[in-house]
Amino acid sequence: MSWGDQVLDTVAAEFSDVGDVAQLTRIVVRLMLAAVIGFMLGFEREQQGKAAGVRTHMLVAIGSALFVLIPQQTGIVPADMSRVIQGLVAGVGFLCAGTILKQGKDEHQVQGLTTAAGLWMTAAIGMACGLGREVTAVLSALLALAVLSLVPRLVNLIERLVGPPHDEGKNGEASRVIASPEDPPPR
Repeated sequence: MSWGDQVLDTVAAEFSDVGDVAQLTRIVVRLMLAAVIGFMLGFEREQQGKAAGVRTHMLVAIGSALFVLIPQQTGIVPADMSRVIQGLVAGVGFLCAGTILKQGKDEHQVQGLTTAAGLWMTAAIGMACGLGREVTAVLSALLALAVLSLVPRLVNLIERLVGPPHDEGKNGEASRVIASPEDPPPR
């Protein structure tokens, strides 16, 4: 066998982690579904002018699916998968923390909480895709889209009927208060 044939055989062996067409189809369906759902959730956030948009949500969904898909392919036992999921949830939580910002000079108002929660939800949906729980992923995505797009309208309708919250912040939004370290704990 020539040197060139050995190189080609080695390259072919490196791409042999997918055993058959059925396994390849499962991988493609899971990753593509994660990408499509990530697109849908990211598009909604981008339309609202939020920092984490289509690309971020797609990458979080695909990455989450991949992080649980790869261990499945290597034959991980279910007990060990829980550690993978725990690490993924913590890592995405750190990423989400980067989307939460203080609003102006007022330390008691923050923005980006919904986007952070949406990214966290996107990661969970991506994990569902990667684990082969496509129906759960689709239903969760539909519920998340309803929360992001319909709930604000419902809140506006209710506020028109009963009035705005007592502690109204900038642009008609209720202020989100964060207790400072010197504040006494609530009783």
